[in-house]
Amino acid sequence: MPSIMVAVGKETEKEQIRQAIKELWELLTEEEQLLMMRHASLERFKKNEFIYHENDIPEYLFCLSKGKVKIFKKGIGGRPQIVRMAKPEGFFGYRAGFAGDQYTTSASAFDAATVCQIPLTVIKNIIKENNDVAIYFIKQLANLLGNADEQTVNLTQKHIRGRLAEALLRLRDKYGTEDDGRTLSISLSREDLANLSNMTTSNAIRTLSAFATEELIAIDGKHIKLLDEARLHKTSKNG
Repeated sequence: MPSIMVAVGKETEKEQIRQAIKELWELLTEEEQLLMMRHASLERFKKNEFIYHENDIPEYLFCLSKGKVKIFKKGIGGRPQIVRMAKPEGFFGYRAGFAGDQYTTSASAFDAATVCQIPLTVIKNIIKENNDVAIYFIKQLANLLGNADEQTVNLTQKHIRGRLAEALLRLRDKYGTEDDGRTLSISLSREDLANLSNMTTSNAIRTLSAFATEELIAIDGKHIKLLDEARLHKTSKNG
């Protein structure tokens, strides 16, 4: 009986890996899929547990299978700046590995998270032989660069109201909402929201309160309900 349960567990894990990397999986040959399954693994991280640290040497390509992960960098005085939230079933932490650099950011589980880990040596060998996979990651990096350019402008030129409205809408687009279709499916502390929006915690608290007074949002502890997305979009656009 134990051997059967172990076999079932391994098959379940393999299916989770296939689901997490499904876009990439479809580009692989049968031989490459077998190679991937021999080396890929699922790792579970507790809330706030680090997945990698700034200045670490990259060893893996990561893909978010379940939960939420934040990528951040320490700024002046050690204050963290959240540069992005990992996309569900999306890859992260690979730029440094492809560039041959140390990590310039850190990543930790925002909530309990399950992450697929693939050795970079495996991915690099596949890229050498599979042009479709190479193009796939070129597109991923190009999108990452484009989003970084846009975020740089938004965080440096938008008013704090515009930055906060954009952050809320970005979280909605990335993680979706609860069953009511309005409440963000991610519970954020005021500090995390401030770090995501490049503002102080006190400014984040004041701006959230203003949005609530204007009935753009409703606040229930760490839960935020978007009441008027049209006006939030307008606030975000006008900055």
